[in-house]
Amino acid sequence: MTTKALEGIRVLDMTHVQSGPSATQLLAWLGADVVKLEAPTGDITRRQLRDLPDVDSLYFTMLNCNKRSITLNTKSPRGKELLTELIRRSDVMVENFGPGAVDRMGFTWERIQEINPRIVYASIKGFGDGPYTNFKAYEVVAQAMGGSMSTTGFEDGPPLATGAQIGDSGTGVHTVAGILAALFQRERTGRGQRVNVAMQHAVLNLCRVKLRDQQRLTHGPLAEYPNDSFGAEVPRSGNASGGGQPGWAVRCAPGGPNDYVYVIVQPVGWGPLTELIGRPELAADPDWSTPEARLPRLNKMFQLIEEWSSTLLKWEVLEKLNAHNIPCGPILSTQEIIEDESLVANEMVVRVPHPERGEFTTVGSPIKLSDSPVAVTSSPLLGEHNADVYVGELGLEADELALLKSNGVI
Repeated sequence: MTTKALEGIRVLDMTHVQSGPSATQLLAWLGADVVKLEAPTGDITRRQLRDLPDVDSLYFTMLNCNKRSITLNTKSPRGKELLTELIRRSDVMVENFGPGAVDRMGFTWERIQEINPRIVYASIKGFGDGPYTNFKAYEVVAQAMGGSMSTTGFEDGPPLATGAQIGDSGTGVHTVAGILAALFQRERTGRGQRVNVAMQHAVLNLCRVKLRDQQRLTHGPLAEYPNDSFGAEVPRSGNASGGGQPGWAVRCAPGGPNDYVYVIVQPVGWGPLTELIGRPELAADPDWSTPEARLPRLNKMFQLIEEWSSTLLKWEVLEKLNAHNIPCGPILSTQEIIEDESLVANEMVVRVPHPERGEFTTVGSPIKLSDSPVAVTSSPLLGEHNADVYVGELGLEADELALLKSNGVI
């Protein structure tokens, strides 16, 4: 019988939408018993972006696997008593309500510590303390205010959002790191603690290289950027790698929206590349032979590579570049990813049975532990585990459960 890394850890999951549920789903995959506490009407995402009528949406199912669901009206007096008991029995509590919402329920950090001094209480907010504290935070608002949008896109175009959910799921991963550290510290101190993660802060942490470049700008233009002119701030630089080695997405045949390969030109790869693209004379040409010589010509360099790549399918380009150890990767569409056999074999694209929708495809755990394997199980139906938790664990009588239901407490 394999034990899980977080076996025996009880998580009271008072989160909704994406940032919080993405964190608690990871904790569930690591082996914690995650009890998702929902209002009697349920997490709003159960009904958002539905593809099938009257069935939990994919938005919900893909963020709430391996959890149990209970319902509770935390505004009712009996609801507050039950919440107190749930807090007493939990190791971790996670919430992502608006600022002060849990305090207004009567559960300040001081009160929570009185109930359970060992609890790790994690909160995800949009922003830290300051003028933005009460702004409503959404994924792309966090991208806008964390440095991502101003540095994404092309120089002559508007700021762009990225398709990666760095504001929501990115914050979720940061929150898991904080919770695990707090649980580890509790082993020494016996005491829980408060964990706070703001979406703006998580996005900024993921954009740190752009702050690196903001400081480098004070000493002159950024040579590895393809931009012609520089102002006081880091510009949008299209598909430039922004790193030590120049990179770009080059077009391939037949020219569809994702018929591109991303190519990195390392010094060692220049010779083989010139052979591949049919311009071997450039390998020794002093205008092209060194990385320093190529820097002012990046646009021209990738144009020459694209003249070659645009005659071939992206998988052919990939094969030829990899044969010479040239770093590259095809732009994979969402359809290609969901059908990718290696991602299925690695349990990153997983099919999960669901009691009402039959089956859905989801993203598996990106964290692989040798002693704590993950089997992805279905998201829970609303209130599916009310009897298990309230009767089986909290010791309520079955007739009180029926009364709580008729009184709208659960």
